[in-house]
Amino acid sequence: MKPEELAAARDRVIPDVAAPGLGVLFCGINPGLMSAATGHHFARPGNRFWPVLHLSGFTPRQLAPSEQGELPAYGLGITNVVARATARADELGDEEFREGGRLLVARVERLRPRWLAVVGITAYRTAFDDRRATIGPQTRTIGTTRIWALPNPSGLNAHWTAQTMAEEFAGLRVAAQMPDLTA
Repeated sequence: MKPEELAAARDRVIPDVAAPGLGVLFCGINPGLMSAATGHHFARPGNRFWPVLHLSGFTPRQLAPSEQGELPAYGLGITNVVARATARADELGDEEFREGGRLLVARVERLRPRWLAVVGITAYRTAFDDRRATIGPQTRTIGTTRIWALPNPSGLNAHWTAQTMAEEFAGLRVAAQMPDLTA
């Protein structure tokens, strides 16, 4: 993709992949420029979301970002805390995260997934004003929707390998009582 195409994608919003009553609604921080330019969530080649989703058993094979429309058939969806695209998440301010959190709560109340999985602990802490949150299940709920904070799958998050992320994602899959589609 050409640099000018990526630059033109700044501040774009891409549609959620969602439906009422999903097992897990994954929630990214915000779309990157590659995602905004393509219209596909987690589209940057170094992002590990799609490989980890498969390694953890949520999907029977590794989906490409362009296949995101298949997720609801597996009881899965994708949204973001902040809708607008940026080159880096650190371009977003705390108030934008808090407002994104308020909008996310309304979205979750409308869609009522069993689990909301926020990929990015810092985004979760800021959006929900919970500075002590750790990776894993949270005590907070949104109606009957439980919340799980997951590691950010960005290639920049070197503290987590694809395998250790897949283990955490698999813990959520088991808690959500969803089948291992790789078995």
